[in-house]
Amino acid sequence: MLRLSGLKLPLDHPAEAMHAAICERLGLEPQELLSHVVVRRGNDARRKNAIQLVYTVDLELVDEAGVLERSAKDHDVRPRPDTDYKFVARAPAGWSGKRPVVIGAGPCGLFAGLILAQMGFRPIILDRGKVVRERTKDTWGLWRRAELNPDSNVQFGEGGAGTFSDGKLYCRVKDPRFLGRKVLEEFVAAGAPDNILTEAHPHIGTFRLVSMVEAMRRQIEGLGGEYRWQHRVDELELERRGDGTQTLRGVHLADGGFIETDHVVLAVGHSARPTFEMLHRRGVHIEAKPFSIGVRIEHPQSWIDRARYGNCAGHPALGAAAYSLAHHCANERTVYSFCMCPGGRVVAATSEEGRVVTNGMSQYSRAEFNANSGLVVGIDPERDYPGGPLAGIELQRHWESMAFVAGGASYHAPGQKVGDFLAGRASTQLGEVVPSYKPGVTMTDLSRCLPAFVLEAFHEAIPVFGRQIANYDHPDAVMTGVETRTSSPIRISRGKDFQSLNVAGLYPAGEGAGYAGGILSAAIDGIKVAEAVGLGIAAN
Repeated sequence: MLRLSGLKLPLDHPAEAMHAAICERLGLEPQELLSHVVVRRGNDARRKNAIQLVYTVDLELVDEAGVLERSAKDHDVRPRPDTDYKFVARAPAGWSGKRPVVIGAGPCGLFAGLILAQMGFRPIILDRGKVVRERTKDTWGLWRRAELNPDSNVQFGEGGAGTFSDGKLYCRVKDPRFLGRKVLEEFVAAGAPDNILTEAHPHIGTFRLVSMVEAMRRQIEGLGGEYRWQHRVDELELERRGDGTQTLRGVHLADGGFIETDHVVLAVGHSARPTFEMLHRRGVHIEAKPFSIGVRIEHPQSWIDRARYGNCAGHPALGAAAYSLAHHCANERTVYSFCMCPGGRVVAATSEEGRVVTNGMSQYSRAEFNANSGLVVGIDPERDYPGGPLAGIELQRHWESMAFVAGGASYHAPGQKVGDFLAGRASTQLGEVVPSYKPGVTMTDLSRCLPAFVLEAFHEAIPVFGRQIANYDHPDAVMTGVETRTSSPIRISRGKDFQSLNVAGLYPAGEGAGYAGGILSAAIDGIKVAEAVGLGIAAN
């Protein structure tokens, strides 16, 4: 089969138009095209009132070799790639070695556990939180009653932080082995809609993610894997070697238990601060890494739809519009949109008492009234937190604590209208835009809980964004703070074999270890690390 990319058709084209468009593009007679299958669909919205759908299709032709020869200079025509996943290792029949341990049940840990189970290595998966439905109740406890469970919340528990998000399933990582396709296929097998395999920017949403991670847990358990909930790892058992490095021998649990193992996948997520502190104390090689800090900004979704799609706004083939923005400021800072959630809500995402953290979430329908996005500024260790590997964590905690106070010390978030922010005055009441954050928003002055350089950068960038997206700088748009958990503030250094640089048997993985950013990239990293573990076990 051949793959054809970049095939454009009108927004309201009839189904039969695709066959004709393919034939015209490739110079074929209708009977020479035997079949076609859509593998990707996006849109070209550069001309707002003449939006086109853009397809990638796999083709079965009478003369594929001839078409390839005629299209040698057309980079949009090529042989269909092999996207089937290939396992790199299998457990020997009757294998009874030390079972690998996966710490963390977010997207990275979930796929590390799934691949290890599919290879026959019967992993043990530990998580400090609860199964997803119990965790959901605890999360709603914060949102509805301002009651925080530090071990079961948006950050911790089955499904990880990605469960309470927009459920975006796209990323910018290079994927020559089509591991992302493996992730999407497993999600579909677990109950996700089939269209995530073809949409250019697929997403799932929280409610569907809940049932999917349950289905995947059942698959892992059916293959001999084991989950242990409310099992927090407090220490690693390490054996020092003559060359100064260490070898992993097991994990100590908070309840006094011990699991002997030679292979641990560390997939703890970007908010596992006590784990980072323990690793640093035990001498595991950690370095500070850049992340970003800012707020969530909300607009009515209808404003964004009109700004992006013009008269085509509301068309069912387009759905709720998204945006991506970036501006390099005079103070040498970059302001950019982050984790844009069309038709969603801003959510409370703290995992520590006495702190406020914001994030964005939406359901599969993306049908809620507001659009929200992170509005953040990139920061880096050398310039902003040079105090050592854990200095970024302390910076996060400082501004999260300031936001808690600014919001009224009740887990309400501090908020400010864009017009008031740009005028340098505190907000005292809402305008046209009603913020979605629960348990509530206290209108105030965000300068109380953001660094001065972030405020300066926002003052420059917001009007610029308003010229790119109509009404982005509308005076009644609402900013809610603070967004600090954009990515991990540390990186747990690892080598080409995916093991820690100085602890053999420890495999740092995913977003918390500094190697991913979002559901899909974290899941892909989980697969890669599981493969490395499988190869390591098989070699011994």
